Amino acid sequence: MHEYSIAYDIYATARRAALEHHATVVKRIHVDIGEMAMVNPDQLEFLFGAIAEEDPLFKGTVLESRTISPRVQCSCGYSGTELYVCPVCGALPELVQGKEIFVSNIEAEVD
Repeated sequence: MHEYSIAYDIYATARRAALEHHATVVKRIHVDIGEMAMVNPDQLEFLFGAIAEEDPLFKGTVLESRTISPRVQCSCGYSGTELYVCPVCGALPELVQGKEIFVSNIEAEVD
């Protein structure tokens, strides 16, 4: 289950950012998840909650995820959403968006 390691990385990233900015509580974490990353957002949210539940910095923190649609680019110049066969030349296009997982925003209270 790779969602656990992803949830832990999100926790560690948010915790590091919160401590660097002297936050007292993290309210909300926004995460962008590529559709092709094969991550279940519900499992990610559950696991994040389990990891962060003992940390007072994350009391009541909400993890919000946004799905990023896949986009490809082909060497022939095609750019679009056809994942497996370029509709222009028939080649395999390169996936340029849709596999990423990243924390896009952290909302926190600071004294």
